[in-house]
Amino acid sequence: MIRWALLFSLWAGAALGQVTLDPARASIRDGWWRLELSFSLSNVTPYRVFTLDNPRRLVLDFEAVTFDGLEAEAILSGDRATGVRFGPLRPGWGRMVVDLAEPLVIDQAGMQRSDRGAQLEIVLARATPDEFAQASGAPPDPGWEAATSFDPAVAADIARSGDFVVVIDPGHGGLDPGANRGGIKEADLMLILAQELAVQVNAVDGLRAVLTRDGDHFVPLSARLTLARQVGADVFISLHADALEEDIAEGASVYTLSPDGGEEAAQRIVERHERGDLLAGVDLQQASDRVATALMDLARTQTGPQARRFADALAVAMREAGVRMNTRPRRDGQFAVLTAADFPSVLVEAGFLSNPADRAFLASPEGRGRLTQAIVAAVTRLARSG
Repeated sequence: MIRWALLFSLWAGAALGQVTLDPARASIRDGWWRLELSFSLSNVTPYRVFTLDNPRRLVLDFEAVTFDGLEAEAILSGDRATGVRFGPLRPGWGRMVVDLAEPLVIDQAGMQRSDRGAQLEIVLARATPDEFAQASGAPPDPGWEAATSFDPAVAADIARSGDFVVVIDPGHGGLDPGANRGGIKEADLMLILAQELAVQVNAVDGLRAVLTRDGDHFVPLSARLTLARQVGADVFISLHADALEEDIAEGASVYTLSPDGGEEAAQRIVERHERGDLLAGVDLQQASDRVATALMDLARTQTGPQARRFADALAVAMREAGVRMNTRPRRDGQFAVLTAADFPSVLVEAGFLSNPADRAFLASPEGRGRLTQAIVAAVTRLARSG
């Protein structure tokens, strides 16, 4: 049984430029009492493979690999794997996550040169739930913190600038695309909205916009708050556009943390928005230390009311700017990105991609312009009130 497998430098310098994965020679299939994965690559490249529990899944990280043309339905067969997702993880790396229907541990993993470039073969063997739990866990990743944080000098400069720092968080990204309706991915649309909002924020004297991601890559929810702290955030705004099975729900709304959700919020999983963090392998955790919890609750006595006042003002500004609003424009929820105790945080549901009118509004520069106008107006008032 292999806990995790890594290949970083057996062929030093081999993974130059992009490495493509051949969709016609990729498969995840049942074997005799096992699960077999096979991938043909254009070149050898560093990779790592490991399992994670709750829910059970296999994680494959590749350096420089693109998944162009790969379709989940085409490569998946059998009953031992119930689903597969793939996409950018962070700059220079891609990730594939395979949902497991039963406890399976890594028995074999290896990449070999081939006449087509390289061949990766992975075999998972059946195990007991206890064996799976003991074998699961991500390998050490000393580069992760650097990949999901600002340069310390840059962060310090921003924090010392004296500007009112507005951290803008485009929801989802990379492996976690969010909702997808009418050919529009939530992650892509929210990045566009965030970039347009940042331009407008930076045009106001004394305001400074910082994005939690500036491309289509995965950033853990906990890391988004860490990034905000590094730059000395004065307010945190997370942007989303949900999708429901029906198209009845419509209009934008603004969320703040549920009044009774402070202590347990980071341990609870909010459907849709936070599912990507678990499936990508970065489980949310919060220390149970009573002193730390008490200090955070104390800090929230100030930042909590600030967030609610800002959210109220933002909802009014959005309506005045002509943004399509939900019948309940102000809501509470236990979202992990709202749990920070040291700065006010809000989550803006800009609309529903499942609703054609909302989708058209958000897809248009004019619609997004009304939304950014409202947010900038509310942020400006918040900055001047403090």
